[in-house]
Amino acid sequence: MASAAAMHGQRTSCQECPLRSLPSFREFERDELSFISRFKKGELLVDAGATIFLEGAHSAHLFTILSGWGFRYKTLEDGRRQILNYVMPGDLIGLQGSIMGEMQHSTEALSPISLCVFERAELMTLYNSHPSLAFDLTWIAAREERILDEHLLSIGRRSAIERAAYLIAYLYQRASGLHLFNGSKVIPITQQHVADTLGLSVVHTNKTLKKLAERGLIAWQERGCKVLDAQKLAEVADWGGLDSGSRPFI
Repeated sequence: MASAAAMHGQRTSCQECPLRSLPSFREFERDELSFISRFKKGELLVDAGATIFLEGAHSAHLFTILSGWGFRYKTLEDGRRQILNYVMPGDLIGLQGSIMGEMQHSTEALSPISLCVFERAELMTLYNSHPSLAFDLTWIAAREERILDEHLLSIGRRSAIERAAYLIAYLYQRASGLHLFNGSKVIPITQQHVADTLGLSVVHTNKTLKKLAERGLIAWQERGCKVLDAQKLAEVADWGGLDSGSRPFI
């Protein structure tokens, strides 16, 4: 892991976890919370731009994002990058490496990220002792598959402007539910990130984003994309939005 500073000990207790107060997440049962408190070994603080996981690498840990933004991606041998999805608080990362033995993609921090640290070797204890949490892990994996299905549909069948509108609306809805904006409504991505997500050149991406800006839906800033009308973005993309209701996290 590059440019990551360890925060020794457990700075945020699971009982006082700020994610538990968000309506996006389901509440733990008392025995589940007690187990997670023991399962968690500490926290890490990762700088923006740092690599959390590298494709092909092995890791003794998996993490839940406590705060911040990141993204998962794969690269070709010539360096071309495809961003697969974006990660936000409550997302579990590293599970693939726990099951497959090595990571099949890389993960990078978009902003400073704090991570709850779990030891991969203790994962079987969760499966053996807490079937409800084991189901939660299955649910999380199935949800990720569903999101990737939607992303693939967007890249394969939506027009460039529909793809861009979908991506920004998706990120906005996710971040809003997690209270990540603090009133700013700015998504911390560059046009290169958008291009690498949509499978477009930077030039084509720039022209596409200008069209959305001309419609008054977004305003591009030096530090990211400001969303002006999320509902209209979803309409342009012909996207019904994220499912409502609470979801599990570890």
